[in-house]
Amino acid sequence: MARQDALYILTANDLLEGDVVFWSGAGWARDHRAAQIARNADETTALDAIGAAEKAARRIIDPYRVEVTLGADGTPVPVRFRERLRTLGPTVRLDLGKQAALRANSLL
Repeated sequence: MARQDALYILTANDLLEGDVVFWSGAGWARDHRAAQIARNADETTALDAIGAAEKAARRIIDPYRVEVTLGADGTPVPVRFRERLRTLGPTVRLDLGKQAALRANSLL
């Protein structure tokens, strides 16, 4: 059950590539900072419906809501450690994947 005062984004895994993705409002993005933020119960319900429809269309698997707060720059920051870790991608090598891009942009 969603808390009325909480903010949420929608995450899933891309069905073909397995990447963690976030609903941007215009499609799936691999960067959580592009995620559409649900700010009330109606928007949260809409995110759930999008997740169900995208799963049924076989574009993604395992859609679920992530509770977030807003960072200083207004971007969503997951509340739980598991989801924060998912925003970084695989953690085995910092020179590959999202970690390499984040390091190149001084975000990690």
